[in-house]
Amino acid sequence: MGDQGISRRGLLGGGAAAGAGVLVGGPAEADAKRRRRRRRRRVRRADVAIVGAGFAGLTAASELVKAGRSVVVLEARNRVGGRVLNRSLGAGEETERGGTFTGPTQNHIMALAKELGVELFEQYYTGESVYFADGERTTYDESLPTGTAPPDPLIVGEIAAVVTRLNEMSKEVPVDAPWESPKAAEYDGQTLQSWVDANSFSERFRRIVPVATRPIFGTEPRELSLLFVLWYIAASGDENNVGTFERNFNTRDGAQMFRFVGGSQLLCLKLAEQLGRRVVLRSPVRRIVQGRKGVRVESKRLTVRAKRVIVAVPPVLAGRIAYKPELPEGREQLGVRLPQGRLIKVTAIYDRPFWRDEGLTGTVVSLNGPVNVVYDDCPPDGSPGVLFGFVGGDEARRFLTLPADQRRAEVLKNLSDYFGPQASSPREYLETDWVSAKWSRGGPTGIAGPGTLMAYGPALRRPFGRVHWAGTETSSYWVGYMDGAIRSGKRVAEEILEVL
Repeated sequence: MGDQGISRRGLLGGGAAAGAGVLVGGPAEADAKRRRRRRRRRVRRADVAIVGAGFAGLTAASELVKAGRSVVVLEARNRVGGRVLNRSLGAGEETERGGTFTGPTQNHIMALAKELGVELFEQYYTGESVYFADGERTTYDESLPTGTAPPDPLIVGEIAAVVTRLNEMSKEVPVDAPWESPKAAEYDGQTLQSWVDANSFSERFRRIVPVATRPIFGTEPRELSLLFVLWYIAASGDENNVGTFERNFNTRDGAQMFRFVGGSQLLCLKLAEQLGRRVVLRSPVRRIVQGRKGVRVESKRLTVRAKRVIVAVPPVLAGRIAYKPELPEGREQLGVRLPQGRLIKVTAIYDRPFWRDEGLTGTVVSLNGPVNVVYDDCPPDGSPGVLFGFVGGDEARRFLTLPADQRRAEVLKNLSDYFGPQASSPREYLETDWVSAKWSRGGPTGIAGPGTLMAYGPALRRPFGRVHWAGTETSSYWVGYMDGAIRSGKRVAEEILEVL
């Protein structure tokens, strides 16, 4: 990133220019400049100021407005949706460049879709999926017990044993407080990689583990706390259904089972339309100041004076806001120790979905990157043909060092290996680099390394005075997903209504 050399204190002070002002003119002059800037800004008053117009912030705003409270939502981007973004295919059809799917037990986002009049349709999984390993291409039926995981005869037994073991271990992890698990210290003291190394015996199996972690987390097994992974599995359910790895990873009966007609961002667009002028775009929040009677939220275009504020952005972005008084150590550390994963979404658009003619679902699991997982992303009527894939973790790090033409060539080589020579000539190719996106800093979610949840997890949802926290990273169920973001927005709205 271009700003990695800037000190965190400099960023918290409002950027390089503000930091320079402090050095040259001293604290008094810097304070005077801030006062002049505040006078030039428009001021609005509301019961609650909300930072971020993704699913979490918009849901919280909607719930508060329904309860008769006034809100102002400040969004840094020139659009709503956060890590959810549509891209028009023409003729009223959309492809998603961010969050895409929903599935069983993700009840909150499906209820929202019904409320807003957005229909669901089933992800295409008629036929067989592709497994690619070191030049060898095979196909398989996802209705088999292994689901989307490939039934590789060399490792299928290990896959079944390890998944069963992880599911059982995850039952010990409370979804609302994983750090209180009886074995939290043991699980948080090791990585997923170290646990896999100790509980598997084949190198081929160890190679397939990052094929799962790269699209799910945008990272490698060595970077993930085992406790964090177990929490993710436990959270892949709801109050009536225990979480499982299969529900998280599978298409059929899993988290990739349904899509939204018109694209997932349509839900955010409809929420924002209902909120109207309460949503203010191009307004990155720089500073939050708490006082005895309220809180002042300062953005680039607007200052909001409110009774409470909800910060509904990822911890890594929340940590770049300046707070007065300063955040407690636990919450401040989350901005450093819960970075976003490194994930890039690549999309190839064709005139028609030719893979369907060959009896293929469009789903791929591959040991060989950069694209380890692929899905069919066609509109409901199947036209045009769209495939998207994920480039995550180490593959994303390497991918981003390459020139654009080489990146494109590598992706199309993958797709040709998976689907044949027709895949080498899309009519359009897209890359969505969430890593370099200024107001995302990666995706799909914040990731916890060893020790993070034990030391700082309790600060995820704990209010700091008049400052409250939302975002998918703070959810109990479906953490890291759109449904988790919506859940967090509802939870924080209830939290605030209790104290207003």
